[in-house]
Amino acid sequence: QVHLVESGGGLVQAGGSLRLSCAASGSILSFHTMAWYRQAPGKQRELVATISRDGLSNYVDNAKGRFTISRDNSKNMVFLQMNSLKPDDTAVYYCNGGIYSGGSYVPYDYWGQGTQVTVSS
Repeated sequence: QVHLVESGGGLVQAGGSLRLSCAASGSILSFHTMAWYRQAPGKQRELVATISRDGLSNYVDNAKGRFTISRDNSKNMVFLQMNSLKPDDTAVYYCNGGIYSGGSYVPYDYWGQGTQVTVSS
């Protein structure tokens, strides 16, 4: 079983940047796709970005051009570089492993504890 541990969150002013990291206890190659989700207070958890085993990435519209997902298979780590942060990006960010099926990302039930990102205006 793979355990995921997120880190790198914090408090940042609008327009600032953060780099989130996700460390896996096992091989992330066991997942076809890795993803970052986020959950804001009072809202459902939402997908932010995905990256396939060979590096193909996808982003939700409000992350395109600002966020970059990457992975280091040799170190079993996944990253999310977030630039031009906005107060609406405030949320707990979670790392996840899963697969694309029928054109949609399907998360496996592997979740870390999350890392809090707070963007002040």
